[in-house]
Amino acid sequence: MKKNIYKIIMTVLPILSLTACLDDLDRFPLNDTTSEIVYSTFDDTKSALAKVYGAYTLSGQKGPAGLPDVEGLDEGSNADFLRCWFNHQEMPTDEAHCLWGDKGIAELNGINFISSSDGAPFTLGLYDKCILQVMYANDFLRNTSGRDYGNNQQEVNYFRGEARFLRAFAYWVLMDVFGNPPFVTENDALNILPHQIKRADLFKYVEEELLDLINNNKLKAVRSNEYGRADVAAACALLARVYLNAEVYTGTERLTDAITYSKKVIDAGYTLKPNYEHLFLADNDKNNPEVILPIAYDGKNTRSFGGVTFLINCGSNSDYQTKYANKIIHYGIFTNANWNGYRVREEFANKFDPSDKRFLFVGENRAIGSVPNEATNGLQPYKYRNITSASTVGNPVYGSDLEFADNDFPLFRLAEQYLIYAEAVVRGGSGGSMSNAIGYINQLRERAFGNTSKNVSNLDAQFILDERARELYWECFRRTDLIRYNQFVTADYNWEWKGGVQTGRPVDSHYNLYPIPSADLQANPNLDQNDKY
Repeated sequence: MKKNIYKIIMTVLPILSLTACLDDLDRFPLNDTTSEIVYSTFDDTKSALAKVYGAYTLSGQKGPAGLPDVEGLDEGSNADFLRCWFNHQEMPTDEAHCLWGDKGIAELNGINFISSSDGAPFTLGLYDKCILQVMYANDFLRNTSGRDYGNNQQEVNYFRGEARFLRAFAYWVLMDVFGNPPFVTENDALNILPHQIKRADLFKYVEEELLDLINNNKLKAVRSNEYGRADVAAACALLARVYLNAEVYTGTERLTDAITYSKKVIDAGYTLKPNYEHLFLADNDKNNPEVILPIAYDGKNTRSFGGVTFLINCGSNSDYQTKYANKIIHYGIFTNANWNGYRVREEFANKFDPSDKRFLFVGENRAIGSVPNEATNGLQPYKYRNITSASTVGNPVYGSDLEFADNDFPLFRLAEQYLIYAEAVVRGGSGGSMSNAIGYINQLRERAFGNTSKNVSNLDAQFILDERARELYWECFRRTDLIRYNQFVTADYNWEWKGGVQTGRPVDSHYNLYPIPSADLQANPNLDQNDKY
């Protein structure tokens, strides 16, 4: 059954009533009066788990708008997790430039981040959504603790492991983006003002959580869970990602551990999907041996103006739909379509060989140019389209809905684990082999070029960074990658409009972290702002 757990999200929302208020910095869901009902049966408990997953998929309780999870956020633009995460990971880099004039866009485009909650609504949105996701998981764990589920107890134990995984993922995003967020678990009292946790301490917490889930039967075995739900492979994939960036988070590299856990995923039975384009289309939940865990979307059941619907619409252009139909086939969105706002920057587009099948861009001019809001400047990706893999030029096969996309977003896929392994080997990690690293990279390149003509015989770190760009663009990696390579704020790599000038310039190192939103600082005296904000 397609995306089974997500189909129950919309029916369970009115029961759970897990809304949060912007002024409540503890962000605890207010459902004390209904928890006995919600968690009284196995089926209802599974529905409650669906809501924990749904926090990553939906922007509110109603969909697509009208009852946001967090009061005070514009549900159309800054109340969706993926939309906000994408904006923070891609827009300040060479991978995306936004032409719109909304509040906060110019600051993200030019790496000039501000803490004002009114002036930076996307930053407030990402912060609040991640905190809320932590609170949903805490609430689930609190309410399932000590209950007797009879013959279903082991299954509920796995539910609890999944909630812990989703909480660890949210804390990883907070650690990566904000550094030192407030920290609470299910063991803390309700209605507290939480204290901050230091970045290195949060790293240790996330690491210990994931290791416990992996080593102590807290998650289902690899590839044994329902589609769209976490298993041991997802935990290993996240842990490998965390270890790859450990030196940024803690000052101590953990490359050997990155090799160990990426190899666990590589050996778990996943394979590359033969056609790169098909990884991101509307039927990518089917016959997809590469994706380890997605954020699952369904055009009929999980409607929002974020998610992959946003990724399709944000760069789509009605003129390009006609002019480049032989490449695009169709965007697959007809209602509220063609928002025409996002482009990649010239330096990024130039990283691709012309014959690379991952080059899914169209447009008039590669450069953003001296007029950065000119709609024809910068190439537009068509990586995500609401059409199926059965589509051919002139014969598109659309997703289930013509306004909201069916495409799932790959949070973790095998290609990333190949790249983690290779980078960790090249940068000095132990326990891997250069021959394996080269072999994994060449598997990606053989898919990209259709043959072995562009295979490589040696690797260096910069090549892997560029290969990550070519393979993983618009999947929310680029800012983190550039920081790891010391190229985000420094003069080592400039791109158009970096630092707010056309030729690009370095910026201060404090921009490696985003500021804690001012609304939370004002409401919670236990929080301190990140340096220089």
